[in-house]
Amino acid sequence: MGVGVSIVLIAVGAILTWAVTAEVEGLDVTAVGVILLIVGLLGLVLSLIFWSSWGGVHRRTAYVEGAPMRRAAPERRRTVVEEEDDVAPGPPLP
Repeated sequence: MGVGVSIVLIAVGAILTWAVTAEVEGLDVTAVGVILLIVGLLGLVLSLIFWSSWGGVHRRTAYVEGAPMRRAAPERRRTVVEEEDDVAPGPPLP
């Protein structure tokens, strides 16, 4: 159960508990509302407790003495152009 479902259950339970005054034979609307409130609150608390383990990618890094370092992204290729001054001149440009 996620946070959204828990909030919906809490809202429906609160409405049934405090806003509905209708009586149904064989069903206590207030008791149903309280049950939905409790289930919604428990779901919300559990979702928030386990949010860190369910909520996406975890990046863990550890330093190990003497082990090679890993890079997060591959190294880009670089092109280096070196000019030489001792080159014999070529034919004149037209």
